[in-house]
Amino acid sequence: MTRYKETEKDQGIMIPIYLDEQLVSGTFEHMLNELIDTQMDLRIFDSKYNNDLTGATAIEPRILLKIIIYCYSLGIISSRKIAKMCESNMTVKALAEDAEPHYTTISNFVSGMDGEIEKVFSEVLLVCNEMKLIRGKMFAIDGCRLPSNASKEYSGTKKELTEKYEKIKNVCREIMKKHRENDRIGKEEKAKDKRKLKKMKKKAAKIFEFLNTHEDRRVVSGEIVSNAQTERNYYIKAELS
Repeated sequence: MTRYKETEKDQGIMIPIYLDEQLVSGTFEHMLNELIDTQMDLRIFDSKYNNDLTGATAIEPRILLKIIIYCYSLGIISSRKIAKMCESNMTVKALAEDAEPHYTTISNFVSGMDGEIEKVFSEVLLVCNEMKLIRGKMFAIDGCRLPSNASKEYSGTKKELTEKYEKIKNVCREIMKKHRENDRIGKEEKAKDKRKLKKMKKKAAKIFEFLNTHEDRRVVSGEIVSNAQTERNYYIKAELS
């Protein structure tokens, strides 16, 4: 009878991980990392921070840009989800250099510097699109489509490249608009959940108060009889209070 080695799929393992080795040469994420770290002028972002003498240190814009753009490529356009990716996804952790920004940091960055981000985002996509590093459904969100890099569309003239750049800017603008909308909806849902939880806690307190302050009614035989009307009146009072 044939015998095979046993495996343990539930076994936890500890292995050394080098973040710089997670960005494989020739991939979109590798080029994204190189472009933002070595080719893009990001000084425009510095003027937005006022913590040179006081205040907490900030996560560098280049890191936030890389994780946001990469997550966009995966169809992830929510600050909360991007923050989660920084905790669990090795490629995102490598791009973030193991930084784990809070989702509010990401949200504030996108909402407060949308024009600056859009410019960098568009330039990165233009280069990566021309290098054929964007494939399949990358950045294809809600009908947005990047222009083709087929030779018949681009023959090398400045006019044609400029037109392609404008198309890419429109896609970037729509994706960022969707991001801000998702964050807004997320905040509203969180506030709604808080209100619902507060209401539930209030009801629970009334129920426990009722249990602790009301005794069951018994007839002469000792049998417990319904106290439904008392309970109903009590809960109505709880709803109105």
